[in-house]
Amino acid sequence: MRALPIAVVAAAAALTLTACDSGGSNSTEDGKKASTASSAASSTACKIDQIGIQVGPANAAPTAGDTGNVPVTLTNKGAECTLQGFPAVKVQDGGTGTDVPEEKSATPPKLTLAASGTASFTITYVRGTAGDGKSLAATTLKIGLPGAATTQGFKWSYGPLAGKTGPNDPNASVSSFQPAGD
Repeated sequence: MRALPIAVVAAAAALTLTACDSGGSNSTEDGKKASTASSAASSTACKIDQIGIQVGPANAAPTAGDTGNVPVTLTNKGAECTLQGFPAVKVQDGGTGTDVPEEKSATPPKLTLAASGTASFTITYVRGTAGDGKSLAATTLKIGLPGAATTQGFKWSYGPLAGKTGPNDPNASVSSFQPAGD
């Protein structure tokens, strides 16, 4: 068997790669240009003061031990920006509060949110029993974006939040950001 010189192999690989589309965007079936990683990389992270947040309507857990889901929709009120990671979610009852953990099985996508574009995430929780030592009598929901310290507060009206071992270990999770409608 005869070995090809490395220069010939490298030249063939370069020609093969040159044949690939490197125009910076992909065409969709209808001819419109879709965003690529290069345009997403040039976007900046979304800022909470440029995002409108709508909480609910929820599929609330009616009684202790039941599971409920609270959808949250984000609308970009500024220029194109990106969301990567998980939202920061905290539930509070007055001065006591706890962070809602990220969904363990989720791998968060990087989303580019166009001006007026929307994305969503879901808070899944188990309703607790009022007055027991494991539940948090939640009254406030605080939502923040990845990497930012600023949050927006909303009323939590879905009953006490069950704890796995106590009120600071919520039986709840928050999903990653998803394109709206998914």
